[in-house]
Amino acid sequence: MKKIALFLIPALLLMLGLPVAVALLVMTVSAPAAAQELRTIACGGVTPVTGAWRPPFAQAYTVGQRGFGREFHPIYHQWRLHTGQDLVSQPGPGPVVAIGAGRITFAGAEGGYGNVVDVAHVDDTTGAAVVSRYAHLASLSVSTGATVVGGQQLGVEGSTGTSTGDHLHFEIRLGGTPTDPVPWMLAHGAPLNGQAVASWTRPPGVPVNEGGVGFPLPPPGTPRQASLRHPAQPIPTQVKAVYLAAAARYKIPWTLLAGIGMEETAHGRNDGTSSAGAQGLMQFLPATWVTMGVDGDGDGRADITNDADSAMSAANYLTKSGVTKGPAGVRAAIFAYNHADWYVNDVLYYAAAYGSGTVLGSSTECGPGQGNPALPPLTSDRLRVALTWATSHVGDRYVMGATGPHAWDCSSFTQTAYAQIGISTPRTAQAQRDWLAAGNGFRVDPRQARPGDLIFYDSYLGPNTIGHVAMVLDPSKQTTVEAMDGRHGVTYGSYACKATVKHIFQIWRVGNVSDQPSRAAP
Repeated sequence: MKKIALFLIPALLLMLGLPVAVALLVMTVSAPAAAQELRTIACGGVTPVTGAWRPPFAQAYTVGQRGFGREFHPIYHQWRLHTGQDLVSQPGPGPVVAIGAGRITFAGAEGGYGNVVDVAHVDDTTGAAVVSRYAHLASLSVSTGATVVGGQQLGVEGSTGTSTGDHLHFEIRLGGTPTDPVPWMLAHGAPLNGQAVASWTRPPGVPVNEGGVGFPLPPPGTPRQASLRHPAQPIPTQVKAVYLAAAARYKIPWTLLAGIGMEETAHGRNDGTSSAGAQGLMQFLPATWVTMGVDGDGDGRADITNDADSAMSAANYLTKSGVTKGPAGVRAAIFAYNHADWYVNDVLYYAAAYGSGTVLGSSTECGPGQGNPALPPLTSDRLRVALTWATSHVGDRYVMGATGPHAWDCSSFTQTAYAQIGISTPRTAQAQRDWLAAGNGFRVDPRQARPGDLIFYDSYLGPNTIGHVAMVLDPSKQTTVEAMDGRHGVTYGSYACKATVKHIFQIWRVGNVSDQPSRAAP
């Protein structure tokens, strides 16, 4: 991208419909424009596929040097139009998969492409015909005329045709004409950023949620203790009711609470004070109750011996301990409840016996952290690109689980805004905050907010889980640009007074980081 003189930025942003205050702030807070870009700190886990489209690999990969446009051909030694993007699987040649559902229109050898597969799709937003092409494959797994689903293997990456090494030549064709696949994939919620991805099938009865993702409770491991001797007992009707109520408020599987209830007191059958002083259905120590006890039955007080209060407090404890942060987060949260590996496995064994369940969170895992205040801020040109993209989509629809190009939920909107400048964030609001805390940004006082900062607060996912994210637009007016909800869509909003009505309210600044993808030989 060509840099634009700072004095021109306000005029440019005004032409793009951004307020004067934002134009001036973008001009002043992001200087110097030449600040160093640091490498993104990646999260662990596997990025889930939440929309209709996905990258052509399930495994990690690098983005090759040869992209769309005129490139010097390594074999013919001529400048020629390169009609796609080269991608290289890591750590070695791997399976190539369909980017979306479609029909195989060609599978076979074709000149310089070598072994190639063409898949015809229908754009889920525009209804237009789209063809994805996968070339230089070592072998084919499909035949012409077959139908495929997104993520289905088409073949194995190779070096057939005019090629100098193992890689995938990937194309997108619209009306028979090649188009640059990088922006097309980005606009359709599947950026070519090199990250490993995996599909997730929503279990029956689980609603589409922010991020559109979830993960099953992890299975029990070893060692186990009580569950080896005592099978899961029937749950009394009144006790199951308090499990269900607590799970509904904190958005966790009720079976997880049942697992703890079975392990601790066999669902109230043995709820006397323990030798350690723990009390009630879910066996809380009084010292823990002081910070974790909540009113579960609406009588205005938190009673350690009340079943409704005890179950609700257990859900409060688990979510505060990070139960929604991937399978490892589930195990860590149970361990926090009782510091023993056998206890964790007992609880998960009982939870499985009662039907297991799905946690509405992200399988992408970022470790704990407080961010890095020493990071340089985003440069003015990068910040301008992200905000310009965001404001250009005002008026788009809000759809839970959507990833564009003209329908979003809150986190896919911010994720795609930052993808415009080469920054890959996780898919859910909670995971985006954790990604920043891992060292890709830092928390700021709301009074020091700047355009482009991200605002996080709890929403429908319960009081202890971040469920919404928005971008600061004009801090002097406390305005945002965000995918707000189904009634407002993508719109300009406000964060005034949010801090006083939300259990969680945080503003974080994205540092001047970049994915800096590795460049592989063609």
